[in-house]
Amino acid sequence: MALSDPQRLIASSTVRFRVAICGRRFGKTFLAMRELARFARQPQRTCWFIAPTRSQGKGIVWEQLKGRLTDLNWVTKVNESELTLHLRNGSAIGIRSADAFDRMRGYSVDFCVFDEFADMDPEVWTAVRPTLSDKQGHALFIGTPKGTGNWSKEIFDMSLDHADSWASWQFTTLEGGRVHADEIAAARSEMDERTFRQEFEATFESYAGRIYYAFDRANVQSLKVDQPEAVHIGMDFNIDPMSATIGVRHNDTLHIVDEIRMFSSNTQEMVSEIKSRYPRSKIWVYPDPAARQRKTSAGGATDISILTNAGFVVKAPMSHDPVRDGINAVNSRLCDAAGKRHLLVDPKCKYTIEALERHAYKEGTSVPDKDSGYDHMSDALRYMISYICP
Repeated sequence: MALSDPQRLIASSTVRFRVAICGRRFGKTFLAMRELARFARQPQRTCWFIAPTRSQGKGIVWEQLKGRLTDLNWVTKVNESELTLHLRNGSAIGIRSADAFDRMRGYSVDFCVFDEFADMDPEVWTAVRPTLSDKQGHALFIGTPKGTGNWSKEIFDMSLDHADSWASWQFTTLEGGRVHADEIAAARSEMDERTFRQEFEATFESYAGRIYYAFDRANVQSLKVDQPEAVHIGMDFNIDPMSATIGVRHNDTLHIVDEIRMFSSNTQEMVSEIKSRYPRSKIWVYPDPAARQRKTSAGGATDISILTNAGFVVKAPMSHDPVRDGINAVNSRLCDAAGKRHLLVDPKCKYTIEALERHAYKEGTSVPDKDSGYDHMSDALRYMISYICP
């Protein structure tokens, strides 16, 4: 089975878990069949193609795969009721349905493909992951994105923290080489921009009501820094969790290089953690203005007095600025009207990235959703940006 260059790049990776987010008609199913055959070439292997539903699995890949492997004289038995091919070397390839994931527990699997996994219940991975453990089995996730709020985004981002075992790719329909540019141009003229980008350019589009709409993966950039001369810290005092986002200023750009989340904690413990991470740096803190009265530590000291007594430079207005102004300030730093980005985030700051991508307004309102849990880190960032760049 000949592969295109992008397909070959995915197929040649040796990591256990691969994630391919691709535009429509990229050739994902062709790649999946090729990989199923590659793993099943070894004797006594169990391989699965997992589709969102049984009918989809049967319609998308079953007949094609059965025909190809039968032509190669690999197949000794076809079980139509179970959608399973038994091969001459003792291996088996089966089609499985994600909507019946409980039936997949207890097996031992060498390789599985999750096709259009964004359409599946996230619990399917919880059920299938243990089946790969005893054989150190591999998995390939393929599909088109369904927005930043979908679990497919979490799977795609696994490679950020687990590069030794996860790898991710993003390819457009055009890069797949199977659809002519004229056809893609025609689709662009017929579809709204958001849908076109998602379906043909394989982008993770924001869901409705996203607060920090100016945030984009272009804002995610690495910056190596050990002990900077000064660090700037936005801080939210909610005790579950206390949150701090830590930045370094370079010319007109603030680069978020670190973050801290502490559950069931207090300001004194946060101070200790900051000092342990940045013992030789000058610390500027931009806390919630309510910290002038709030006390999260025993002894009667306010949060701001604790920060000041620790030797930190504390910058906070006497009262809260309008939340909308703070949100606008953050968005303008993320990307201004000229397309320039003055607020960057290191990829290791996953909670800051998650908050920027997912914090949304309550449906039908302009009130930020405080029940989602994304507000703590984004509020910490907002306090800092509001003071530095109001």
